Amino acid sequence: MLFLCAFSCAVPLAPGYQIIQESQEVRFVPDASPTLHILGRFKLQNTGSGDLTFVDVTLPEARAFGRQNVRVQLNGGEVTPVNVPPEYRQDQPNTVRIPLSAPWQQKRTLQLVLEYDLSSPQDPGPRITLGENEFHLGSRGWFPVLLPPKHVLSGAPKRPKVTSYVIRVPSNFLVLARGTPKGRNRDGGETVYRFVLSQDDLPPFVVAGSYVESPSGSEPESAKFWTLKPLPADSAQAAQEITQTWSILEKDFGQLDRNIQAPHLAESPELHGHTSAEESGPVTASFPGGAIVNPAALALGSTSEQFLELVTHSLAHNWFGDEIYTAPDAAVGIGEGLPEYATIVVDEARNGEPARRKRILKYLAQYDDARKNVSEKALGITMLNDPVEQQRIALAKAPLFFVALEDACGAEAMRNGLKQMVELLRGQEASYDGLRSALEEASGKDLAGIFRVWLNQNGIPADFRSRYESGGN
Repeated sequence: MLFLCAFSCAVPLAPGYQIIQESQEVRFVPDASPTLHILGRFKLQNTGSGDLTFVDVTLPEARAFGRQNVRVQLNGGEVTPVNVPPEYRQDQPNTVRIPLSAPWQQKRTLQLVLEYDLSSPQDPGPRITLGENEFHLGSRGWFPVLLPPKHVLSGAPKRPKVTSYVIRVPSNFLVLARGTPKGRNRDGGETVYRFVLSQDDLPPFVVAGSYVESPSGSEPESAKFWTLKPLPADSAQAAQEITQTWSILEKDFGQLDRNIQAPHLAESPELHGHTSAEESGPVTASFPGGAIVNPAALALGSTSEQFLELVTHSLAHNWFGDEIYTAPDAAVGIGEGLPEYATIVVDEARNGEPARRKRILKYLAQYDDARKNVSEKALGITMLNDPVEQQRIALAKAPLFFVALEDACGAEAMRNGLKQMVELLRGQEASYDGLRSALEEASGKDLAGIFRVWLNQNGIPADFRSRYESGGN
């Protein structure tokens, strides 16, 4: 019986392949309109149940990343990618098919090279910013993703134990990236930074630019400002407050990455708001290990309440947006509600229970204001593509939902449950079902009623409103 099981388990059940070797390269190409050249090299082995005739690859979205000049090589020869069949295009609009000139036989290997350029998109944000003297790439969307064959039993191609990648930038650039540093060297006017990623690491991110670091001489565990010009005022106090924020988030929601010792605040003039009214205003965006800030945000003053509020929200997105990301059916409730709840946690840790109550009352006021003359949509089905007026209601209600959960679970159980969810779902989608399961396990309480009322019914429960508006407990 054991012999038969061992034999059968060794036989592949479906078409498939694995990635034997992988390397990636990001190169900043300076110009009046700079680009990023992305180069991926893969050695693949057919480990499946039969021959393969194509490889499907998801490339960066053209509009969101300014992707252009795609070039593909198979075993040293140029190949022209084609569209995937119509039945797959709606779900995979950025996927192309690389046809093989001859069947790819079992156990055989092939060499795949993918190249393309990224330019500054119309809406630079958390995924990419690109300017004359700086750029950043988030941890999703900019690198090629190899897909399994179209078979119900075919799993995603297994990654190699170690993936290497290099970053080529002008020699005056500072670089921050995910992975274990493996040295750097000069190559003409460029500096080449080398990193490796293990199978357990999350996808890479890169932040680089001709930055001035401040405060100078600070400890490795202290927050850093990377700005294109020296800050006009001493940044030591702001760095201390941001370091404290980071420590609170790590304490309550878990350590992010062993190689990230402190948060970085990196300036990008390319970062703008999503609407015409916000384009020239202060904006911050998260990246793993810190936040991108635009000059208007820095102009608020690094110790101003508004600046620190923006930064805290963006830093929280490292846990609830990068470490785990939002399932489509939980876009606003979890994707924005959890970072806003985290700002309540940080404020309470610094300033006590009165600060927590003050924030809750602020969200209640925002909710009431947003509901004026607008039809509310249930929080559980409000999406980021819904009308702005309905999103405003959900954005105010979502953090209150998490406050209600904390009231039911207790603060310690709430934080432990969220920490466990981040650890267990690392690199995966977070849904309402997963959230409820984690919190019920941590608290030992049935939370079905709270989820049902807050996610499916309009309005704020009367007992919650009374508890906070009356000043009761």
